[in-house]
Amino acid sequence: MANSDFTDELEWTPEAKAKLKNIPYFVRSQARQRIEQLTREADRDVVTAEIVEQARLEFGQ
Repeated sequence: MANSDFTDELEWTPEAKAKLKNIPYFVRSQARQRIEQLTREADRDVVTAEIVEQARLEFGQ
């Protein structure tokens, strides 16, 4: 996944990017939006692997 896929103001850790790559491509965009929403709701500006995991549990995977 190219860095151009991460264009908004949030920074993604390498671990979070790797976890996002494991999400099926056909839902990855929706998952990324939800992950970024969770990050903003937590008043953070860095997406971490923990937030990606939180979203994964929310999605029931």
